[in-house]
Amino acid sequence: MKIDVLTLFPEMFGPMNQSLMGSAQEKGIIEFKTHDFRQFAVNKHGHVDDYPYGGGAGMLLQVPPIVETLESIQPADDARIILMDPTGVPFSQEIAQEWSTASQLVFICGHYEGFDERVRNYVTDEVSLGDYVLTNGELPTMVMVDATVRLIPEVVGNAESIVNESHQNNLLEHPQYTRPREFRGQEVPEILLSGHHGNIELWQRKEAIRRTFERRPDLLAQADLSPQEIAWLEEFKQNKNSTDQI
Repeated sequence: MKIDVLTLFPEMFGPMNQSLMGSAQEKGIIEFKTHDFRQFAVNKHGHVDDYPYGGGAGMLLQVPPIVETLESIQPADDARIILMDPTGVPFSQEIAQEWSTASQLVFICGHYEGFDERVRNYVTDEVSLGDYVLTNGELPTMVMVDATVRLIPEVVGNAESIVNESHQNNLLEHPQYTRPREFRGQEVPEILLSGHHGNIELWQRKEAIRRTFERRPDLLAQADLSPQEIAWLEEFKQNKNSTDQI
């Protein structure tokens, strides 16, 4: 996969050369490049922003530097060209999964008060990290790239860990434990020490549903639950109702 980032601050992407991202580049799984669109500034002073027509606070990023940088990259016909924008759809695990199969991702990082509206004519996706505003588009780009790249085969060593992790199936991940077996009176659940894989998997699934019900019940509306899992969910609801009435 090719990943290109249009940014005014290429130096912010140092973390992309570390950990799994760095390893994925070394293995040739991904090709990651930043492109400073100030190189196509509209004047000798390096300006890439200007005052908005009609008035308003702040400055807007201009169309020419961004579009000319895109043209210099020559994205593939099927490339996803992604605009970092607070008005975009919220980023999610489903989006990361979809992007992980793309041949090329191109991210456009914003600054100031936003973009000239005409920039949107050159993108395929407009995405927001969440319902809040940051000072730049570089930070959400790094988060989205990391979430996407780790879903590419061979990036994460243990593929099973991706299948069972939080949000992958609209459920949060079940509780996990490691050594020591007992710590200050807190013990690892006995079932995890039983060696009975079938019972352990049932416990893990039930605890995943319990945790999702307690922390993110909104996800359960999209989860594909079996009759047994629906029965567990009803059990959790009844227990909660009983507790609330005490």
